Order: sequence, then structure tokens, then C-alpha cells
Amino acid sequence: MTTGARELLETMRARADIDPLANPFVAAVVEGRAPVASVAAFAAEERHIIPSDRRSFLLLAARAEEPVAVEFFTTLAQGENLVLPMVSALAAGAGMAGPALAAYEPQAGCQAYPGYVAWLALNADPAGAALALVANFAAWGGYCAALAGALRERYGFDDTSCAFLDFFATPAPGLAEQAVRAAQEALDAGRPLTHARRYARLLHDVETTFWHTLAAVAH
Repeated sequence: MTTGARELLETMRARADIDPLANPFVAAVVEGRAPVASVAAFAAEERHIIPSDRRSFLLLAARAEEPVAVEFFTTLAQGENLVLPMVSALAAGAGMAGPALAAYEPQAGCQAYPGYVAWLALNADPAGAALALVANFAAWGGYCAALAGALRERYGFDDTSCAFLDFFATPAPGLAEQAVRAAQEALDAGRPLTHARRYARLLHDVETTFWHTLAAVAH
């Protein structure tokens, strides 16, 4: 029996770890063990990731064959535009002001994620990439929600400082459904999306590397 897009997405999600406290960086922040400098590093890494992901999403939109996939990736790119200014506020809340933020040197372990998203933009079937991306959204949203709560409770961050995390803590309605529709249209058109599970697995792995790299800063 041919696997449908929704079933394919569920198999991808099953592999993703959605327990925030299994994430070593999130756990350190939730428990108050992480130095505030590691939170600043998180914000500084995101400052490099966001523009890269925005360009990748726009390229995926340009390459996509299904109109719903074009809409999906365009929405993601617009979201990156919205959150980029919020990163500076998060960094400032962690004591990293403008010049220090601009001078920050990103770490390879954190930048592996946008590097792989850029690879997807150049090489992947956009419909399969859309499924892979939404497969990790629940975990990412859970991590952001946990971080936002802990930074307020344990570190005294205000709403402005936590706006970046709050944005992702509640997934945008309809994104997963758009990805499923795009993938189903691709499957119905005879494109088997053979590598979609691989895309999801590697995205999960490079995101895990991102968090473990930050966890090393938190010690």
C-alpha cells in the first residue's frame, strides 16, 4: 500500500524528541544552571541562522511545483523577517549588546542546521523538505516554550526579551496542513518523495548538534 503524506509525516515525527528536558541546553536553563552568557550565545547563533534560513525558504518557494508549497515556504520566510529584530532583544536581555552581538563568531556545531537547510534548498524535492521541516516544529516549539518560561522565572527576562521564543512557542496554524497538502499533491503526481524521511532524520540530527553545542557553552 502506498504511504500517504499524513502517514509519512507521522513516521517522521515519531523519531523527533519532543521532551524539552531531554534537551541538555533547555534542561540547564530550566534548572537555572546555565550561565546567562550561554543564552546570549543562543541568540547570537540565531542571528546568523535566520537570514540563511530565510534565503533557503525563498529558494525552496521558487523551486516548488505545488502552489501550496510555494505558500508554505513564503510563509516561513516571512516569519524569519518578523523574528530577526527579536533576536537582538533576546541577546540584550542576556547582556550582549549591539557591538558584542555583531562581533560574535558562530560555532560550526550550531551552524550545521542552516547549512543543511541550505542543502535542502538546492537539492531536495521542496514538497519532501516541507514535510521534514514541520516534523521538527513541535519539538522546536516545545523547546522555545520551556526556555521562555525558565528565562522569565529564573533569570528575570521580560516579555520583550522573550518575544523571539514566544513567537515559536505556539506553532503557526495551518503550516503542517500546508506541508501535508503539498506532499500529497507531489505523491499524487507520481513523485514518491523517496528521501523525505532522510531529510527529516538529518534535520533532527543537525538540530540535536545545535543544542549539544550550546550545552557545552552552558557548563
